[in-house]
Amino acid sequence: MAKAHILVLSFPAQGHVTPLMELSHRLVDQGFEVTFVNTEMQHARVLSALPAGGAAVLGGIHLASIPDGLANDEDRKDLSKLVDSCYQHMPGHLERLVAEMEAAGRPKFKWLVGDMTLGACSEAAKKLGVRLASFWTASAACLAIMLNIPKLVEEGLINEQGWPERDETFQVAPEMPPLHTTRMPWMVEMGAPVGNPALFQALTRFYKLENLGEVVICNSFHEAEIGAFKLFSNLMPIGPLFADQELQKPVGHFLPEDESCIKWLDAQPDRSVVYVAFGSLAIFDTRQFEEVAEGLELTGRPFLWVVRPDFTVGLSKAWLAEFQQRVAGMGIIVSWCSQQQVLAHRAVACFVSHCGWNSTMEGVRNGVPFLCWPYFCDQYLDRTYITDVWKTGVAVSPGADGIVTKEELRSKVEQVLGDDDIKERAQLFMDASRRCIGGSGSSSENFNKFVNLLSE
Repeated sequence: MAKAHILVLSFPAQGHVTPLMELSHRLVDQGFEVTFVNTEMQHARVLSALPAGGAAVLGGIHLASIPDGLANDEDRKDLSKLVDSCYQHMPGHLERLVAEMEAAGRPKFKWLVGDMTLGACSEAAKKLGVRLASFWTASAACLAIMLNIPKLVEEGLINEQGWPERDETFQVAPEMPPLHTTRMPWMVEMGAPVGNPALFQALTRFYKLENLGEVVICNSFHEAEIGAFKLFSNLMPIGPLFADQELQKPVGHFLPEDESCIKWLDAQPDRSVVYVAFGSLAIFDTRQFEEVAEGLELTGRPFLWVVRPDFTVGLSKAWLAEFQQRVAGMGIIVSWCSQQQVLAHRAVACFVSHCGWNSTMEGVRNGVPFLCWPYFCDQYLDRTYITDVWKTGVAVSPGADGIVTKEELRSKVEQVLGDDDIKERAQLFMDASRRCIGGSGSSSENFNKFVNLLSE
């Protein structure tokens, strides 16, 4: 007998689509039918980036889309506007989509696996008459801060608009990473700590325990966040997530992968390559871009650098061509890659990262030391885990003007690569993560419980 038909709904951002797509592959492997819903714009990007074979290579995951409620010319990088629009419009659009699918003969849905960042999931599940499971894409520590917003306001750390009232570092609970009040997860600007009141209000509206569904799962593992999981005994870590052991299944990338970088890595010595990637949203100005480039050149080490087409604006093409000519044979630049494959490669020595949670878990699962360069939101919290709690990396230090210089980058790369304690800690956390996802490990057991619940 076929298992239930599961509806998976993701917030329209790469860092949310990827882990939910990985989870969807795992559910298909367990015999479930999965329909994965993106917003129309991201759905189109996922389809265009799929490798040869198109949707057929998704192995049983059906792709569908709904509007996000914004006009075509509106800025979808304005997170508060996007969150608010999704909250208002997604339930109705999802209801219509499901009615159309069922009218076309698709099996009825029993469960909605909803991205918690979409505060409308609870309302959508009620409208559809299905059971709700929530998926949290960031760290459990980040969730702890969200759910403690009323307490933080009461204690006078922040005001009711999310702005810091006190200039200090705090901990939500023992064994949790310390965080400065100017680096809250709703702080969305790089450099100067600028809060976004509209985003903060959206968070306070839907981060309430009673709206989280029958079960809440997350892409983490117990040993990584012991303090956070003590706070939430009903939060089930099932990570670090990956789609398949061979890391070949498509995970909903918005840009086509450059597969040539894997062949390039094959030709490099073991633990020699500096891998540099700042995620799907970070934007660098031309000065910072040039400092990164020249800093990598100064290391004298092989490097693989992911530079999205929209990563920087106004860069001189002549300057970039000259740089690439100078480092030819030493380093390569690609527009996107399969990061899980790269981090699993024997040639990678360290990861210069924005510290998004997916990147953090992928680095940890492969025992790769970090050089942390957070950009916004929860990435500062993730950096603190890496540098202060796990001690598996160090962080760059921007100057008074907010710029990380080429000398600083070179120095910190050498520090990471020369620190045997960091390498040893990275290996320890790799081993711990793999124990959790293997056999009778805690994440594996939690995933089995989740499968059993969905099968009811």
